[in-house]
Amino acid sequence: MSQNNLSGAQVVIECLKREGVDIIFGYPGGSAIPMFDALLDSTIKMVLSRHEQGATHMADGYARETGKVGVALVTSGPGATNTFTGIYTAMMDSIPLVVLTAQTTTPNLGKDAFQECDTSGMTFAAVKHSYLVKDPNELPRVMKEAFHIARTGRPGPVLIDLPKDVTAGVCTAPFTDEMNLPGYKIPGAAPAEAIEKAAALINKAKRPLLLVGHGAMISDACRQVKEFAEKLNAPVTSTLLGLGTFPSSHDLSLGMLGMHGTVYANKAVLDCDLIMSIGSRWDDRITGKLEVFCKDAVKIHVDIDPAEENKVLQPDVFLCGDAKLVLEQLLPLVSKLDTAEWVKTCMNWKKRYPLTYPKQGGLRMQHIVHTLWETTQGKAVVTSDVGQHQMWVAQFFKTDYPRQLHNSGGAGTMGFGFPGAIGAAFGNKTGWPVCCFAGDGGFQMTMAEMATACIHKLPIKIFVMDNKYLGMVRQWQDLFYDKRYSAVDMVGNPDFVKFAEAYGALGLRIKRPADAERIIRKALEYNDGPVLIHCECEKEDNVFPMIPAGAPISSMITEPPKTQLEKPTGST
Repeated sequence: MSQNNLSGAQVVIECLKREGVDIIFGYPGGSAIPMFDALLDSTIKMVLSRHEQGATHMADGYARETGKVGVALVTSGPGATNTFTGIYTAMMDSIPLVVLTAQTTTPNLGKDAFQECDTSGMTFAAVKHSYLVKDPNELPRVMKEAFHIARTGRPGPVLIDLPKDVTAGVCTAPFTDEMNLPGYKIPGAAPAEAIEKAAALINKAKRPLLLVGHGAMISDACRQVKEFAEKLNAPVTSTLLGLGTFPSSHDLSLGMLGMHGTVYANKAVLDCDLIMSIGSRWDDRITGKLEVFCKDAVKIHVDIDPAEENKVLQPDVFLCGDAKLVLEQLLPLVSKLDTAEWVKTCMNWKKRYPLTYPKQGGLRMQHIVHTLWETTQGKAVVTSDVGQHQMWVAQFFKTDYPRQLHNSGGAGTMGFGFPGAIGAAFGNKTGWPVCCFAGDGGFQMTMAEMATACIHKLPIKIFVMDNKYLGMVRQWQDLFYDKRYSAVDMVGNPDFVKFAEAYGALGLRIKRPADAERIIRKALEYNDGPVLIHCECEKEDNVFPMIPAGAPISSMITEPPKTQLEKPTGST
């Protein structure tokens, strides 16, 4: 087929193939018909979601699992607006997406035509970049730029708004690999002077602590992080999205820090004399009260995004660059530190304050998570929705591998877990089971995607952690609002087993702790499609440790308080 005879839609599809795209998640509509028609003649797999939010989360989950750019394709108007939550979720967590949205014809722009909306304007604050294409000949350039921007530097979502006459029209412009993006510079290695200053500070430290964030995983810096930690003999803590970058089973690992992090990680934060953030943006969930966070410790910040410099706190040294390259610069300049006593102290904290949960009473979410971890020997790809179960997954499913645990971190998007697992399942090359933990609240936000999971016979294990409450909000109302429970009772939950069976999935139920291992093994052995495991859990269980929002780390609560606590200043 001669390029001069290609429609705009055919050019878009060819550009996708040139970028290595082999799967698209989406939902059609009138303005998107040229695109979906062009897909019929393509080798690209089209996965039909049941809602555009689900399609965007699937593309997100696929990107998290593979490290490739996820692609979503939807129609105009409400089809486009339904993607906004997924786009924002990806933006907050630096996930590379290209979202293709259809649009009314160019002559109708600005005239309130049927299903017209200012998609690029409405999403402006939630994308890394966006395009409104008004000429078919712009398509080869725009598509090339979009994928480059989405995947490079600090990754993020790029939106391309495509009027119907642009995709139906003829494109005569050649395909191109050239780009001219003035001002878009991708940091590589950090400046030598800053590296030398950081190395000198590190070499003086007696109680160093490495804080590993998502940026280190994105950079594929896992080997360098491990080598750096071992060379210094420095303990390592991780953000929620950084879990798996450094093996949880390693002797130097302190697990997750912050609001629901381990006691020992947070104690190390309080006592360290140097903290080095590698690909973390000093999120409020880990710093607590900023004015007293590591007040007397030296702070070194490694980040590829220059906008993060001094945004949250002012470090002693800011190393703007790719985490992998920065660590490779630092490794020859640092030496093993005199940290024997410091490491011993941290290890004593690990022994004294282990993560535990009550064994008496009914079925606990912690027990389900820990049993799955034991049964799979930690070899599973896990997605989580948002809430109490998410924090228990972070605590009790110990991750030794990168891209193993997928969460909505910055946005905290309820409804991400299940469609995220679908996307991860399409991208999963490990041979490990894909497991999703979702609360009864979050699961019901996107549970229509069960149709997509069943049609494609994806062997996902979906653990619906049903405590019949919006558990995290209830926990805050319990601790800070004198148990004045308001709008958190999930009365009216369906029978989730029957729900699964209605779609043709296998439905299982766990009511007692004694049944957990047997039923989990049964779920893991079933590979003829999705399995939903309805876990009927304790209604009023709380996540500890806990640092109230906006409070200093020293205010960490390690067990249920006997009296009501002061209302926190931050959000849930």
